[in-house]
Amino acid sequence: MNSTSLHIVCPHCQTTNRVPAERLGEAPNCGRCHQALFAGHPVNVSTAEFDRQLNSSDIPLLVDFWAPWCGPCRMMAPAFEQAAAELEPRFRVIKVNTEDEPALAARYGICSIPTLAVFNKGREIKRQAGAAGAPDIVRWASS
Repeated sequence: MNSTSLHIVCPHCQTTNRVPAERLGEAPNCGRCHQALFAGHPVNVSTAEFDRQLNSSDIPLLVDFWAPWCGPCRMMAPAFEQAAAELEPRFRVIKVNTEDEPALAARYGICSIPTLAVFNKGREIKRQAGAAGAPDIVRWASS
């Protein structure tokens, strides 16, 4: 990353795009598939997509580790959606279904769900277990 551009991984085709930092808020599109790089809602990802976002993107990742059978996860989903609308494009907001991606959940020691985690430059920098409202998610991720 340099001072004028950021590498942003497309959530649709996984292509890494170079975007001028000052243009992040201008709804940039992917150079390959031409879809929006940021849609204002969480992206459901596989392990491979998670790894691509983690290792190739210059913006932090906010991750919701969840499962479809989890009541608190389902209750928090609308709040996480609202938080994504506020946090993008400063963050890539993603969801990992721990039922579909158990090895990824195990890699990060996810013991309870929902669990929120923030990753930056390939490393986990903070984690919080339990459901939260949109303002709390935005405040926590941004701090």
